[in-house]
Amino acid sequence: MPSSLTCAQDPPATLDTVGLVDQRLGNAGTSGSAPILEDGDVDPWALPQLKDTGQSWKGKVAGDIFKDNVVLSNPVAGLVIGVLGTVLVQSSSTSSSIVVSMVASKLLTVRASVPVIMGVNVGTSVTSTLVSMAQSGDRDAFRRAFGGSAVHGVFNWLTALTLLPLESAAAPLERLSALALGAASLQPGGRAPDILKVLTRPLTRLIVQLDADVITGRGTGNATNSSLIKRWCGTEVQTTAGNSSTCAAATGGPCPAQLPCRHLFEGTALADLAVGFILLAASLLVLCACLALIVKLLSSTLRGRVGQAVSTVVNADFPSPFGWLSGYLAILVGAGLTFALQSSSVFTAAVVPLMGVRVISLERAYPLFLGSNIGTTTTALLAALASPSDMLISAVQVALIHFFFNLAGILLWYVVPVLRLPIPLAKRFGDLTARYRWVAVAYLLLSFLLLPLAACGLSLAGSTVLAAVGGPLLVLVLLIILVAILQRHRPAWLPRRLRSWAWLPLWLRSLEPWDRLVSRCCPCKACSPPQAAAKEAHCYENPEVLASQQL
Repeated sequence: MPSSLTCAQDPPATLDTVGLVDQRLGNAGTSGSAPILEDGDVDPWALPQLKDTGQSWKGKVAGDIFKDNVVLSNPVAGLVIGVLGTVLVQSSSTSSSIVVSMVASKLLTVRASVPVIMGVNVGTSVTSTLVSMAQSGDRDAFRRAFGGSAVHGVFNWLTALTLLPLESAAAPLERLSALALGAASLQPGGRAPDILKVLTRPLTRLIVQLDADVITGRGTGNATNSSLIKRWCGTEVQTTAGNSSTCAAATGGPCPAQLPCRHLFEGTALADLAVGFILLAASLLVLCACLALIVKLLSSTLRGRVGQAVSTVVNADFPSPFGWLSGYLAILVGAGLTFALQSSSVFTAAVVPLMGVRVISLERAYPLFLGSNIGTTTTALLAALASPSDMLISAVQVALIHFFFNLAGILLWYVVPVLRLPIPLAKRFGDLTARYRWVAVAYLLLSFLLLPLAACGLSLAGSTVLAAVGGPLLVLVLLIILVAILQRHRPAWLPRRLRSWAWLPLWLRSLEPWDRLVSRCCPCKACSPPQAAAKEAHCYENPEVLASQQL
């Protein structure tokens, strides 16, 4: 470095050095209990900073929404927020760790976090559904793949809808976790290991880096107008300190100089909200591309003798009378692999294509998915053990609630073979989507986006509005299900008019009118039913064609 350069010289003019240094000094003394994740990841539950002439949503205002339970006072709102949050981040491990961090930071109470944890469990099944869509080109493969993804989603929805009213009325999960904590002696642990982050951190740091000090300030109410995007990543000591340097004369040695961060959004003029939307769109695009590549890779690799050998090993059962142990061993395998991967989404994304190519059966994939739900709870538990001492008990209790929730689901829908309802329901979904492919898109949008958004809007309007609108709809759905079951098994118990749906308009009892409408709006091959299905329907509807064919 030239000798004429002093340590008092400004950095390059492309960065507003003085302003940024002043902002960092203003935030240097802030401290609080807002959740700060590793590498300064932004808390997706916090609202972005808005610039308007009204009340600013910065600082403590965003945290007070959760701390005062304005939004999460309604269990339905907590459930749908957990679903939508997990759909956005595509990781139940990340979402559950965020909830645990919020409880540890006193932004969320234990009772208010229980519905959010249930929603996290439901939202994680969206990844397997997206993976199954990549096999929509083959009718039979799509039937099996979508049925496999549906069995995971149906299980999570049934468990959440069953336990949410019980938890709101009697709080059994909260009490059970409190009893388990009472019998244990806990000490704060270290930081939770994250195997995948070690591999992905070098790439993500080149894309964007976030300022942890600003996140802390916003959570504690001492926030400024600083951007969340990190611009300074440390200091560097100047190698030459001239006698004319004011800094060197004051300190008696070399002066530090600010080092700018090196990432894609360095020095950007975009607002934090704009950067967030750009990153969200890019991450979803990369996710879909990676899922499609996983499907293609597994489909091309596990064919022929290799696929037959793997299928024989995976679907093997213990000799009689110990055949029932095979499913429970699959649960342990699913939990162990998910713990090793630290991501249930990655595990389910690998299982679904294997179902499409006939390597894993639906009956064997079901316990694997249940074990994956158990394995993903370990991430939140490890994150809870790294909480501060004063909030260790509450954070660990939330992690245990997540574990007991999934364990209760296994007890409800797997232990008793008759109650394994997700399997026949998933087969029904698979058969339906094999004939009407647009049903898969409708299921994806309704289950993970439109219905959660509608329920969240009604719950925010008030409990009275939610009960007035949602109550009659829920009763109507339950009555339709009850009548359909009686029509199939006990039609004599019903009035003559209700023994069939023939009295209803065709568009209320059949998907054919909707299929014709979708075919007109989307005249593409992917939206139309397979040719084989249309040919079969033509043959069955025309006896003359059948009679003319040689059998």
